Amino acid sequence: MRKNNVGEIIFGESRNGPTPHPIISLYICGMKPRIPQGTRDFTPQQIAKRNYIFEIIKEVYELYGFRPIETPTMELLSTLTGKYGEEGDKLLFKILNNGDFLKDVSPELLAEKKSAAIIPKIAKRGLRYDLTVPFARFVVMNQNALSFPFKRYQIQPVWRADRPQKGRYREFYQCDADVIGSKSLLYEAELIQIIDEVFKRLNIKVTIHINNRKILAGIAEATGIGAEHFVDMTVAIDKLDKIGAEKVMEEMVRRGIAAPKAEQVMGLLEIDSIEQLAAKMDDVGSESGLNGVEKLQTIWRFLEHSPLTNYLKFDIALARGLNYYTGTIFEVTANDVEMGSILGGGRYDDLTGIFGLKNMSGVGISFGAERIYDIMEAGSLFPEGIVHDVQALIVTFDDLALDYGFGILTALRKAGIAADIYPEPVKMKKQMKYANARAIPFVIVIGDNEMKTGELVLKNMETGVQQTLFLEDLLTVLSPSQT
Repeated sequence: MRKNNVGEIIFGESRNGPTPHPIISLYICGMKPRIPQGTRDFTPQQIAKRNYIFEIIKEVYELYGFRPIETPTMELLSTLTGKYGEEGDKLLFKILNNGDFLKDVSPELLAEKKSAAIIPKIAKRGLRYDLTVPFARFVVMNQNALSFPFKRYQIQPVWRADRPQKGRYREFYQCDADVIGSKSLLYEAELIQIIDEVFKRLNIKVTIHINNRKILAGIAEATGIGAEHFVDMTVAIDKLDKIGAEKVMEEMVRRGIAAPKAEQVMGLLEIDSIEQLAAKMDDVGSESGLNGVEKLQTIWRFLEHSPLTNYLKFDIALARGLNYYTGTIFEVTANDVEMGSILGGGRYDDLTGIFGLKNMSGVGISFGAERIYDIMEAGSLFPEGIVHDVQALIVTFDDLALDYGFGILTALRKAGIAADIYPEPVKMKKQMKYANARAIPFVIVIGDNEMKTGELVLKNMETGVQQTLFLEDLLTVLSPSQT
């Protein structure tokens, strides 16, 4: 062992010279291992809990006839840019071109430091921001192989260059379901049923918020806000629950909406029933507003004979910032935890049109798995036993017992029982401590007597109860159907 010229401790030699141990080198140089801000590692226990959430969502999706697809981690920036509004474009992670990515950038352009002009020359790809736009691209590219209406679900990670905070990460999973190729509002009702069923199974009490972008268009019509400021109005309204009414009004004014019109908007946002809104839209003669009201009433009618476990709430202030929503919009919040939105979604009338396939209406939702996980962890909502990756651990007293135990291990696994064996016949206390650390529910003890008689000691690690069983009986007790 020796030190190199930067103070690294070097272990061993290779044909090409000294080979540093990476972890030792990092610490000696003062570089502790880190991960990018807004990302996380997951332990086996955490993975088991996340998979529990994913499996419930997947089961419900498939119950309603949705089929899985996957799309690449990265997409062309031309696919992603311009689909999420100005704010969303800023949050796209860009991937530098291969090789000399600066070769097409002039020194003059670099000197000007105008990133908007430089980015198209140095990056042609980006990490996906969500799963909906890649899905639209997928539909257009595979339209001849699909049967419409096409119902798909997708559970994959996405990336956003957002400011990390509680419940908000830069890398996170989305669990999407979309129906494309139909304008029927039956699918909105079906998605509400899916939302309700998933959260019922997860034991999370939620409120399902619903609105329609056409109602927001009606508010703009009623207050005289032109099309050029419609997005400004909705972006500001979307922040109501975060910054409050006064700040929302200030933002509308800052975005160019006259103060009297902004005041009228805030007044309309106090309407809390569809009937009251219908009367107001009728008074001002807003065709868009009345159309939005009619669509919500149709959805409610579909659900009349399907009682929900959770509360479905008309929320006139629900705007959602994504530019591609054109009709119904959804959002879900947890009732008992302050966490923000844990699901979002809505209808998009022509998202595939940007890729050349016109008049292909769709509607979809996306569960926020990371926030759902945090809520379940905080509320101790995960069922006991889901982190048991191994059902039984074999512990032994000596090398002969270890050899014998390996044969028992093989028999357990052939019977479909997840099992493991401690690799050395060390002190029994150490082997038991390992079983407890792994939360393994059963231990099988093998010593001289067990090898002579063929009767094995099975200990329940939770109750401490022990029983002596022949292998055939042991397999029955530990079989997945019994445990």
